[in-house]
This record gives sequence, structure tokens and C-alpha cells, in this order.
Amino acid sequence: MTLLNIIIVLVVVGVLLWLINNYIPMDRKIKSILNVVVLIAVVLWLLQAFGLLNALNVKI
Repeated sequence: MTLLNIIIVLVVVGVLLWLINNYIPMDRKIKSILNVVVLIAVVLWLLQAFGLLNALNVKI
């Protein structure tokens, strides 16, 4: 995966999250939970994309 693809995905996810936060009426708590879930998913995806997730050998 190239750096350009990673940047494009991050921009698309950011814009979609911004659109959801601004234009879909939801309770503030639900928006906060959604933001946290998306943030965790993006961080895990980035760790996997850069190969750091496999290097950590995280065992749950």
C-alpha cells in the first residue's frame, strides 16, 4: 500500500466522519461513541498498513 493510498483513505474517512457529525441528527453520546470507534479502527488499520501490528505480536 502506497503512502498516497493511505492519505486518500484518511481524507475520505475524515470527510465522511465530518459529514456524519454535522448533517445526521444524533445524540451527542452516540456521536462520541461513533468517533471513538472510527478512531480506534483507523489507528489499528494504520498500524497494520505500516506493519507495526504484526511486529508487536499482540496476543489477547
